[in-house]
Amino acid sequence: MVVAKIVVILVLENRDLQDSIKPQKVEFHSLNFNSTLHWQPGRARVARDTVYFVQYKVYGQSMWQNKDDCWGIQNHVCDLTNETSDIHEPYYGRVKAASAGVYSDWSLSCRFTPWRETMIGPPTVTVIHSNKSIILKLQAPQSPYKRKRGSKIPMTNYYDLQYQVFIINNLLDEQHRVLVYEGKNKIIKIEDLRPGVSYCIVAKTYVPMLDRSSAYSSRQCTVLH
Repeated sequence: MVVAKIVVILVLENRDLQDSIKPQKVEFHSLNFNSTLHWQPGRARVARDTVYFVQYKVYGQSMWQNKDDCWGIQNHVCDLTNETSDIHEPYYGRVKAASAGVYSDWSLSCRFTPWRETMIGPPTVTVIHSNKSIILKLQAPQSPYKRKRGSKIPMTNYYDLQYQVFIINNLLDEQHRVLVYEGKNKIIKIEDLRPGVSYCIVAKTYVPMLDRSSAYSSRQCTVLH
């Protein structure tokens, strides 16, 4: 009876440890198809020796694939960009933890379809100023995927992108952005500006089909002479 009680206690303790180290909030984060699986440690946050194992699969497949670079890691993030490169396919990821020889159950992510769910980054903005006008050059964000010659494929290959350009007159209000252009052009001229005034430009990428905008680009500022 004593042996049986000890076994029961050990089983219960193992079960409790399994539950306490099980990863939480497993989810995909994706920007311009750079897609990573993130998770939070279980309740036993003090277990410094906890390691994690990551698998992934396409929705509908029965077999899970190991992610070798994320097998027995201590990080809470795993890069699955290459594994999710068929951007119209839905994927799942899952993570389990191990500590002191005890393995947790798997924690599953929600379904993730890169084309529908990746966030689009802002364009790169280059400012060239001339008399009483500002000329902008916009460059679409790039995907991590490459052409045969090695150059990265821009996000315009995957989406019908538009640009939204805003101007800030620092003399009036540094927080007030005025929309001055919306469309597909990559070279934009903003005219009828005052010389001697400091202007800043920010831009967004907009995906009409998904009704989704990027964050603002970093400010590019200039003073007209």
